[in-house]
Amino acid sequence: MLSNNEEKMKSLIIENLYKSYGSTEVLKGINISLEAGEFLVLVGPSGCGKSTLLSAIVGLDDVTIGSIKLGDKDITNEAPKDRELTMVFQSYALYPNMTVYQNIEFGLKISKYSKEEIQNRINNAAEMLQITELLKRKPAQLSGGQRQRVAIARSISREPTMYLFDEPLSNLDAELRVKMRTEIKKLHKKVKKTMVYVTHDQIEAMTLADKIAIMNKGIIQQFDTPENVYADPCNLFTAGFIGSPSMNFINVEIQSKSEKLFINLKNVDGEDNIIFLEGEYKDLVKYIGKTVTAGLRPEHIQNGFRDESVKHELKDVNATVNFSELTGADGYLFLDLNNTEVVSRVSPSGMKNDGEKVTLKVWAKQILFFDKDTHDRIK
Repeated sequence: MLSNNEEKMKSLIIENLYKSYGSTEVLKGINISLEAGEFLVLVGPSGCGKSTLLSAIVGLDDVTIGSIKLGDKDITNEAPKDRELTMVFQSYALYPNMTVYQNIEFGLKISKYSKEEIQNRINNAAEMLQITELLKRKPAQLSGGQRQRVAIARSISREPTMYLFDEPLSNLDAELRVKMRTEIKKLHKKVKKTMVYVTHDQIEAMTLADKIAIMNKGIIQQFDTPENVYADPCNLFTAGFIGSPSMNFINVEIQSKSEKLFINLKNVDGEDNIIFLEGEYKDLVKYIGKTVTAGLRPEHIQNGFRDESVKHELKDVNATVNFSELTGADGYLFLDLNNTEVVSRVSPSGMKNDGEKVTLKVWAKQILFFDKDTHDRIK
């Protein structure tokens, strides 16, 4: 194991950070508070500013306004070499003419560690990443996954205060991505250091993170735990970005009868599907008679739920299947409700043929609502 892990754990505090290139504002008031040892994932579409934020943290980009603190130390204007950070790049950045051992050794020699210390650090890192048998090979003799392990081992050997990852798995195939994702999660548990990880893959974000910062157009849309981001999104963008398949969004009119709120999800034949709402919506009453956007995840439109405790919250919806997909453990039915294509996640036994009539169960308490104009969540 690496030495003094607990002592080197430090928090990351980013306050009111802006970054502009000329007149183009890329980061717009970033605020992040990360506890020591937590795993933060920055996620969002291409061009949202996540890699720029990572570059600002590591010191490759100057900030326009704002501050970055690592523990009690303000590192906003520190040189990259003085920030006690290491970064794992998307491209591996290995020297092709050097062996794996020499690639890991290079930065340690520059830092003027003793020969014995260098050897110990390399051996520890290689053992942790299970690449000991690769130390005499050169990068050209390695697979993509092995190269990424070497890049991570090089980072570990520096024993930094914090680790940064810039889309480290994007060059790997799907199967290897899953495997390496698990290895990175195990690594975090071993080294117990603060980590910041950039990805556009929301599955990586959900499985790796202690905290997620969902970014769009240079702004953090939501900063929260994976569980809360998924179950309690603050706006339409966050709700649609997290989840696979994405959340269904349906325009509905909020109506009321006997002081109970309800919506109508008409099927393709024009038949009514009245859904009385079971959730606690303190502000939704202000929208009675108005159209809002209803959000419903595919797994909340099913052919049946095992949990008997939610039985009273399940409402029948009659629809016609447009087409279906079977992925193995899950099946997906595509149907129209309120002139909107909706996807339902069902068990394989619940698969239906194209054009077939189906009655599904909607978990009414899980329906979320969003203002059509502001896209903010209505609670």
